[in-house]
Amino acid sequence: MAPSVLIVDDHPSFRSTARMLLELEGYAVVGEAGDGATALAQAEALRPDVVLLDVNLPDTDGFQVAARLCGFEPAPAVVLVSSREASEYGPLVGTSGARGFIAKADLSGAALEEVLAA
Repeated sequence: MAPSVLIVDDHPSFRSTARMLLELEGYAVVGEAGDGATALAQAEALRPDVVLLDVNLPDTDGFQVAARLCGFEPAPAVVLVSSREASEYGPLVGTSGARGFIAKADLSGAALEEVLAA
């Protein structure tokens, strides 16, 4: 069975592109959210295996959302994404509880699989 994914990003165009790309590579995208509050509600309702989570959201930052998601039972695998590189966030990626980070330009099913397998 394909891993279920919730895509969280404030840009509808990125959500649409990520959905198409991941669905073509065998992932089941079960929902989308444009802000942190909606992401938390959707994650609780949908119980996805994976949350693809933008670092920059309009109501909060992705690091805070990641920490809250990691407290869920069962916790989804959180993968942070950004148009910036992971190195620009210093230790925040590692301390957020997220499984890893993918630059938006590098997003692919293979990249997501690699992060999830690590």
